[in-house]
Amino acid sequence: MGLRSDLTFTTSKIFYFSNTKDASSMNNLNQSQPSISANITARDISGQVVLGSQNTVSQQSGIAPESLVTPAELEELRQCFQQLRQQVQLNAPTEKQASALERVDELEATITTEKPDLTTIQYVKNWFGKHLPKLAGAVTGIIIHPIVGKLVEAAGDMAAADFRDRFSP
Repeated sequence: MGLRSDLTFTTSKIFYFSNTKDASSMNNLNQSQPSISANITARDISGQVVLGSQNTVSQQSGIAPESLVTPAELEELRQCFQQLRQQVQLNAPTEKQASALERVDELEATITTEKPDLTTIQYVKNWFGKHLPKLAGAVTGIIIHPIVGKLVEAAGDMAAADFRDRFSP
């Protein structure tokens, strides 16, 4: 559950000070400035609030996936999927092999996209649990692999939190 906060910021007068000693010119300067107020209602508190005029705000958010996962790590993950395919070919009944290999392909495709589809990941995990329980542990091993965690983290905080909720032991 997110935090709820009602924040109110009000500034009735903004004072600008200069090096002048003339009090009347300082009062004229301060009286000519606008009143600034803001009412902010937030469900989850995060980010910045800027009040005033002529403000410049820049923000860079997120982490580029390539900065989290190296090419060597992606190759390691691809090898894990290749090993899973081999396990399916060796251990799955012939009539279920094609379906199982399709699920492995789906899992690899979604995990290696920019924003992994957690519903697909959960579906594949559940499919193996129901149809090939002897291979469900191998599938889960890939899902909770540290490299998969990095890929999900690169998709953003919400995806990472949802991933932890769905797949943490």
